[in-house]
Amino acid sequence: MWASSGVLLGLIAWFIVRYILTSFYTVDQNERAVKTSFGRAERVGEATINESPLAETLRPDERERYLWPQVRVIGPGGPYFKWPWERIYKVSVATETMAMARDLEDPTANRNGKMLDAVTKDQLNTGLEGQIRYRISERNLYAYLFGVKQPIVHTMGYFVSILRERIASFEAPNTPLLASLSAEDANIMAGISINDIRKNLSALNDRMEEDCRSSEARYGVLLDASLITAIDPPQEVESALAAINTAHNQVSSDISLAQASADQKIVQSRRAVEIETLNARAEVEPLQALAEQLTTLKADGTEVLQAYLRNVRLQLYAQAHQVILEERTHD
Repeated sequence: MWASSGVLLGLIAWFIVRYILTSFYTVDQNERAVKTSFGRAERVGEATINESPLAETLRPDERERYLWPQVRVIGPGGPYFKWPWERIYKVSVATETMAMARDLEDPTANRNGKMLDAVTKDQLNTGLEGQIRYRISERNLYAYLFGVKQPIVHTMGYFVSILRERIASFEAPNTPLLASLSAEDANIMAGISINDIRKNLSALNDRMEEDCRSSEARYGVLLDASLITAIDPPQEVESALAAINTAHNQVSSDISLAQASADQKIVQSRRAVEIETLNARAEVEPLQALAEQLTTLKADGTEVLQAYLRNVRLQLYAQAHQVILEERTHD
């Protein structure tokens, strides 16, 4: 009897420890959790990502392919309770950094994860170095936990494929320098894709962020930013590129100096015209005022005009040191 009672107490204690005490859990500040019951995640009704802003990043045909349901996300806090038939999946939503050349399936690929190869539009094989920042999407945890077997691997492959496509088709934006050159010279200057990419790394990084926005809806991984830090062309073309860049910089400098000199001369010419115009107005305005005054005096009568002329003559005589008068002869 005592033995059976001990077994019963042991079973009760084991049940309490196994299913009661371990049923309480907490979620850290940088974590999010999803609960499943008999293997099925708790969902938010019949809602899918098509009812969320994530659908805007997908093409119409992709919205049917990535029709992930919305699940109830358990935020930081606790303790929470779960039943024995329920299971908790926790993920970290902190931002992580990874080299863009790293291959999670083959560590020796891409020169041991140090440099990613890509082909430019002028058929030059170049190496890329850089990093990407990513984090698990709280808005699409179903895709990350249950929809995709290796979401980070899929996301990296998706990023690399878009990056290589952008490198292969990259064209520099039009600049005043290219606009000032002839069509043939502009094609030569703009046709050096490695130079274009080096000078427009910021634009390329921004374009990559925009093109990879759908990774959150696809795989539940949000690419926060990509940063390409180095582009290494083949050694045999490095010296040629340096010479082209030197010539390009010299042409840019000469054009800038010529434009600045022309602008300065235009400003000086405009200023000279303004000064001469003001001088002409200063000389014409007194004459016009005098003409108007004489016209008014004439309208008042010839005697008034003669009196005015006499007064003016007397003022001139008062200011003159010598007066020469014409001698009149009387017949």
